[in-house]
Amino acid sequence: MVFLYTMGSKKIVVLTGAGISAESGLRTFRDAGGLWEGYDVMEVASIDGWRRNPALVLDFYNQRRKQAKSAKPNAGHVALAQLEEEFDVTIVTQNVDTLHEQAGSTNVIHLHGNLFQSKSSVDDSLIYDIGEQEINLGDKCEKGSQLRPNIVWFGEMVPMMEVAARIASGSDIFMVVGTSLAVYPAASLIDFVNPEAPKYIIDPKIPDLYGTHYHSFEEVASSGVVKAIQHLKDNMT
Repeated sequence: MVFLYTMGSKKIVVLTGAGISAESGLRTFRDAGGLWEGYDVMEVASIDGWRRNPALVLDFYNQRRKQAKSAKPNAGHVALAQLEEEFDVTIVTQNVDTLHEQAGSTNVIHLHGNLFQSKSSVDDSLIYDIGEQEINLGDKCEKGSQLRPNIVWFGEMVPMMEVAARIASGSDIFMVVGTSLAVYPAASLIDFVNPEAPKYIIDPKIPDLYGTHYHSFEEVASSGVVKAIQHLKDNMT
């Protein structure tokens, strides 16, 4: 089935997952049977783990921050950023790195937080840009509570989910890049998209999906995104 698109005001929403960052050297715990850089994920990425051992969690994210700082955007990130030249693009990412921003994307929603920010343990509205700085025990917010990574952990609500769902529902074209659509609630975003809207799925393992209007590119993001965008442009009026 061929779809004809019109440039300009068309709204493209792109949901990205760990697969696109993996090509830049940032691995996901799901690649190692529940281990993340050698750690049990529930010990370092859950609210219960934080309560049990905040020092361990802080050390883990301090290490991840250093690792993420050295990562560079790949061709997939760059291609999505360049898409803004012709479309109204919003990136909704499950990733906590800033590779989309580094590549030039200007409208990025971080569903699971931002590794380069800290926030108050008692007031979620108190968020601080920290860059490469470490967060250590004793570092406190202006209300006197311990600072923590601005990360949405297992066992916590996803505060940006409602915003992302509203944006997805208004999309003309929806792309899924580097995610198996297995992590909820992010995976449910595709359910908010107009059933008639064309959808692009780019991942080495295409998830089982229902409905119509899917264009599948079963490959890594760096090459698959470029091909998907070319397909999109070839079908524009």
